[in-house]
Amino acid sequence: MINRLLVANRGEIARRVFRTCRSAGISTVAVFSDADADAPHVAEADLAVRLRGVRPAETYLDIERILDACRATAADAVHPGYGFLSENADFAQAVLDAGLVWVGPPPAAIAAMGSKIEAKRLMAEAGVPVLPSLDVAAPGEFPVLVKASSGGGGRGMRIVREPGELAREVESARREAASAFGDGEVFVEPLLETARHVEVQVLADRHGQVWALGERECSVQRRHQKVVEECPSPGISPEMRERLCEAAVRAARTIGYVGAGTVEFLVKGDRVAFLEMNTRLQVEHPVTELVYGVDLVRLQLEVAEGAPLPASPPEPAGHAVEVRLYAEDSDYVPQTGVLRRFEVAGDVRVDSGVESGSVVSPHYDAMLAKVVAHGPSRAEAVRKLVTALRRARLHGLTTNRDLLLRILTSPDFQAGATHTDFLSPTGPITPNAALDGAISSNTDPPGPFRSNAEPGALKGAQSPIGGIRSDAVMWGLAGLAAALAVAAGNRDRATVLASLPGGWRNVRSAPRRAVFEEAEVVYDPLPDGVTTVSASPHRVVLERDGVRHTFDIARYEPDGKVYVDHADGCAELTPLPRLPEPVDHVAPGSLLAPMPGNVLRVEVEPGDRVTKGQAVLVLEAMKMEHRIAAPADGVVSGVHVEKGRQVEAGAVLAIIQEGDR
Repeated sequence: MINRLLVANRGEIARRVFRTCRSAGISTVAVFSDADADAPHVAEADLAVRLRGVRPAETYLDIERILDACRATAADAVHPGYGFLSENADFAQAVLDAGLVWVGPPPAAIAAMGSKIEAKRLMAEAGVPVLPSLDVAAPGEFPVLVKASSGGGGRGMRIVREPGELAREVESARREAASAFGDGEVFVEPLLETARHVEVQVLADRHGQVWALGERECSVQRRHQKVVEECPSPGISPEMRERLCEAAVRAARTIGYVGAGTVEFLVKGDRVAFLEMNTRLQVEHPVTELVYGVDLVRLQLEVAEGAPLPASPPEPAGHAVEVRLYAEDSDYVPQTGVLRRFEVAGDVRVDSGVESGSVVSPHYDAMLAKVVAHGPSRAEAVRKLVTALRRARLHGLTTNRDLLLRILTSPDFQAGATHTDFLSPTGPITPNAALDGAISSNTDPPGPFRSNAEPGALKGAQSPIGGIRSDAVMWGLAGLAAALAVAAGNRDRATVLASLPGGWRNVRSAPRRAVFEEAEVVYDPLPDGVTTVSASPHRVVLERDGVRHTFDIARYEPDGKVYVDHADGCAELTPLPRLPEPVDHVAPGSLLAPMPGNVLRVEVEPGDRVTKGQAVLVLEAMKMEHRIAAPADGVVSGVHVEKGRQVEAGAVLAIIQEGDR
């Protein structure tokens, strides 16, 4: 029996495992890096051990330090979570050699599937269909996909469409894979475009029983990382489901698998191709849990203790959809800083690694949470999820919430027509396009309301199911609410003449207005048809054409940013000071660091001519490489960093002078 379990991981998955351990009466141990000292998973564990440092290689990837933590806390079992050491056969063997219980598959099974190259060979011998592996230096066909042999999560993967790009992308994939997994080996296979990415959840015990718990659809991806997952797949027939489950069980039996794992496939029409087997619990496991009514972590623990599985798995019921909520902008650039407020309510499951006040650092993945909805039908599950996302309170960091809402409410997604190119430039959703319903020149928000942003760039109160006018109206009302709340707050803080109403004058000479970075709002007098029911610094109730709208307001220092939450979404506005402080001048054409990171490579020198989109340098942040490209044709007039330098967000990296000079 397991009495004290150490989770060799962090964040959301550590909290997820701890939750099951608490219900099973198992004591828990967390490990944490210096950057995670105040993380929620540390506070939730019964015991916690600091791993000095911040880099994964010196903390969560250091096998000896993890084992030292086990000895220091008398832990008798280890759960690896996902990522980091979860698919490291040497780690699994070291845990067993230390006399501890390993909550995972046998080291030999991990080793067999740990190399995707070897895994494809084994699966082909077992009769599981696979894509051919091509020559890394000369594949002979394009487009191709470069893939890391170890690990997952989209790291070490590159699409290559032209021969001239191959060597650069292979080298980039090798560096990223080596940094994330400690193994820089890559391989190349044909790119099967517009296919479905479908995976089968397997669970096996030590007594020869192997379950296939249906399939999950994971086709909606960005940067080869899954964004939306659901169970069951909306595009798989019963016959195809049976075929996939049989192949997955065959794969598990071939390598003597024990525990929870996932067998992944590409499906296009009747064509099926094995992708890989993940010898661990997957990020998206909650959708399977909700549909099959199981706790996969509890089953992992029971299997590790030697218990047999029942003869057959439970029957599925309903449909579940999960989205991954990331701190990132519309270009998928990770965001760092303080998450001021994190509240997601509704009939949804929220598995998160953060809470209000958490700091998102540049050292690890930017995922904040998984939000999952279950219902008797796919449509109901999606509706629950949309409502929860629209009403979530997410303050302090830019997130991908708007993108998730656009995906979930798009006609193609609702029809189940998803594929791996769903978020590509040619797919039905263009991630960084102007948001549906954002203010543009032909909209008519209520009253004197002028945008200070370019059309489509507003961070408005999005109502993805509504029309353009509906969104414009809500954005206008949100601006009014923000202005009224700021005025009420100023009045509350007044130190003189506090009994007088705000903006009081003997002779009114001009309307009262609030100026934000995003918009300018006249709030006294109010626009025709709008009345104030109540206004305080934290809540404003407005009535327009007989309909009342309630807005919750939050304001944060030092920049005074105002968040206006409504049932239809959230608006963010930044008040502009009356007397702005002088600011540092940034030279035209400056390329600024989008996030804190380490300069991996500088690809230009002063005087070089560059073309729009050409790589200028590469930053590494959050275990991913981020290419910084020239915004236009021009000449490099200055390079301000060198390889190996750590830079902060907003630092000037290089200067591109447009034109020929």
